[in-house]
Amino acid sequence: MNRFAERYLRHLTIERGLSANSLGAYRRDLDRYVEFLAEQGIDDPAQVTANEPREFMAWLRDPDGLNLAASSAARIASSVRGFHRFLDDEGVVPEDVASELQTPKLPKRLPKALTVDEVQRLLDAAGGDTPEQLRDRALLEVLYASGARISEAVGLAVDDVIDRDMVRVRGKGDKHRVVPLGSFAQDALNAYLVRARPGFAAKGKGSPALFLGVRGGPLSRNSAWNILQRVAERAELTTHVSPHTLRHSFATHLMQGGADVRVVQELLGHSSVSTTQIYTKVTADALREMYALAHPRAR
Repeated sequence: MNRFAERYLRHLTIERGLSANSLGAYRRDLDRYVEFLAEQGIDDPAQVTANEPREFMAWLRDPDGLNLAASSAARIASSVRGFHRFLDDEGVVPEDVASELQTPKLPKRLPKALTVDEVQRLLDAAGGDTPEQLRDRALLEVLYASGARISEAVGLAVDDVIDRDMVRVRGKGDKHRVVPLGSFAQDALNAYLVRARPGFAAKGKGSPALFLGVRGGPLSRNSAWNILQRVAERAELTTHVSPHTLRHSFATHLMQGGADVRVVQELLGHSSVSTTQIYTKVTADALREMYALAHPRAR
């Protein structure tokens, strides 16, 4: 179990760009869960049924167990649910045994998004004419233009670019969606495909991947993460930036621009509109702030 927990923590580092403190909390939660399973004689994810996560949660809240507060138990439950969802997504187990885990609800945190100006600074910092710079600019433009997860972006094949202005994205559960690309992303992608990718491809074994590394193989999630960190540093952004930050920024800016929540849901690949509706709260907060600053009798 520990080996798979480490894989999940690496996934969180690359995919969601969690801070060291957040990662530490996830690690403590999973250590506690893995220890609980070990006491039940379970050391393989395939041995876990829906009973074990429920019993673990009961033990956390039980006065004769850890007797944790609802907020602490809810955080640990989130770690456990995420871990089992990851195992299911990666094909390690046939089903997500923690999908129905009932826990106390906590207020939803608003996603952290860059401003439009900050995104512009980030993309400008990725500019340049070397093959690597052309690839990096194309990658970041596609991430912001499509709202794709980092794993979805590096998983794109050349054939997934449809008529230059659309990309076919493979999401969670192997679900496909088609997302438009704006003119800036189109231009950056075309420059990369014409002037950079052929050189990378010549060094490899003919990978169909859209984004390639310098040796011609598919660009990894970790490499894409490092690219974004280097560019964010050049842009001198004070906000912590991860691939998920660009996804949040994509959705937030669409909602602020007046996009319908169900359209944003489709573009993000959310299975439920309730997941997308958090961005309506982001927009409402922006409206309140604008009103407070602009209306003469707001205060």
